[in-house]
Amino acid sequence: MSSRHWIKSYGNTPADIDADRYRSINELLDGAMLRYADKPAFRSFGKTLTYAEVDTLSAAFCAYLQHELGVKKGDRIAVMSPNFAAFPLAFLGIVRAGAVQVNVNPLYTPRELEHQLNDAGCETIVIFSGSTPVLAEIFGKTRIKTVITVSPGDALGAALPGPPVDARLAATVPFAQALDAGKALQRVPVALNGADTLFLQYTGGTTGLSKGATLSHRNLVANTEQFKAMMPDATRPGDDVIVTAIPLYHIFALMVNFITYFSVGAENWLVANPRDMDAFVGVLKAARPTVFMGVNTLYAGLTQHPGLKDVDWSRLRLAGGGGSAVVGVVSDRWKAITGSFIREGYGLSETSPVLSFNPPYIDEFSGTTGLPLPSTDIKLLDDDGHEVAIGQAGEICAKGPQVMSGYWEKPEANAAAFTADGYFKTGDVGVFDERGFLKIVDRKKDMILVSGFNVYPNDVEAVASACPGVAECACVGVPDEKSGEAVKLFVVKTPGATVTEAEVVAYCRTELTGYKVPKIVRFIDALPKSAVGKILRRELRDVA
Repeated sequence: MSSRHWIKSYGNTPADIDADRYRSINELLDGAMLRYADKPAFRSFGKTLTYAEVDTLSAAFCAYLQHELGVKKGDRIAVMSPNFAAFPLAFLGIVRAGAVQVNVNPLYTPRELEHQLNDAGCETIVIFSGSTPVLAEIFGKTRIKTVITVSPGDALGAALPGPPVDARLAATVPFAQALDAGKALQRVPVALNGADTLFLQYTGGTTGLSKGATLSHRNLVANTEQFKAMMPDATRPGDDVIVTAIPLYHIFALMVNFITYFSVGAENWLVANPRDMDAFVGVLKAARPTVFMGVNTLYAGLTQHPGLKDVDWSRLRLAGGGGSAVVGVVSDRWKAITGSFIREGYGLSETSPVLSFNPPYIDEFSGTTGLPLPSTDIKLLDDDGHEVAIGQAGEICAKGPQVMSGYWEKPEANAAAFTADGYFKTGDVGVFDERGFLKIVDRKKDMILVSGFNVYPNDVEAVASACPGVAECACVGVPDEKSGEAVKLFVVKTPGATVTEAEVVAYCRTELTGYKVPKIVRFIDALPKSAVGKILRRELRDVA
């Protein structure tokens, strides 16, 4: 156990929380649905669902899963949807059935989706109709038996049809039809405890294939309690309005925007397509949020929009940033328009996700990720596993009730992911100051962070290497004002090849999600390598 020297900087924050205050996320959220029954829970496309309506609809979906599909405790169900009202309803139905939600990015390519569905062993998927062509490509290679399709207006009483379902998928079930069927059925209560699995949250692996971080009910209860203990003024029961534009399939939005704010009866405005900046700013004007969460890219985009200054920001008590480093100049622009700086935190999928956050008394952008949360222990270790002195850089290793038990069915990866005394090795390099504020300075892994999303070079290189005309390649992250980092790919051509930058990018687009596609392609004669032939990515970072 480290000294937890940051506790002296806590002010009024308690040093520890009760990670077992609620037996499960269900107990936490069921209480909110009763306590705030008449309050608006979600607003989407101009329509509103109250907490009582969310209770009724999610119970119906749970009953459908149990009686029509035979879903049992521990079954894995994939959810692949943008921020529609169907997302929280599906999630609450799934966890009420005792099942495990597998969060899937709706922009995944067939290759990425196939791996995740098979690794998790999913037999049911709840999927945006617009993503069904991707599923249709690989359907026969998976164990999926039931496809439940969602549209923007589901459960809202709004005529908002989605794209058509891919004709190659036979006998899909519209989400609205599942809700109707479930209303006539009685859900069966399922006994859950903190050790039961809640999410498989997939995160990239250094091998290129993503691994499922196994997050339990206790992990999420703990992180919710930790966040509330750190930020009591920004989690006022029944008094908060939050706008959710970051994707709910990402653990940041899932834990903070959804679970935490739902548990305190907040009114949550869902933004399905934040790229439509005019509509997004329109939501901000209507919502007048008390809380806003975003990644640096989102804040950077919003500060460029002329309508942001017309939003009433007088109620904003917290603008939180995470997922990737918040750039100081972006926080300054945001503060100039809204009056609030961006309060940064740090975490990972494996830690549910928040490990540190800037405490309430900080009143300007700190350039750090704040203090470790209550009940969280962080050690910074050198390459020999020894703890470094304050002010020295070391790998951030964390222990706490929010840290996962391990990766789904990956014993070898788990052995490598934890220290002998049980600290999770994040792969990030940080420095503590005297007060206990943590600054991220580097990454041990070669991971690239694009708009809060992990990009693993091996994943990109495996695809780009197969492009005709590419002999070998390597990619690194380079600073990018908009997305924090961008993917830069160095390519050695096969002799006589005439492949162009545009052709390499177009090829990558067919196999990789948008944020993984190289933004810059540079042709070079040879890649720097070690004596054993390992590509030296660090040397490539110095190549202009």
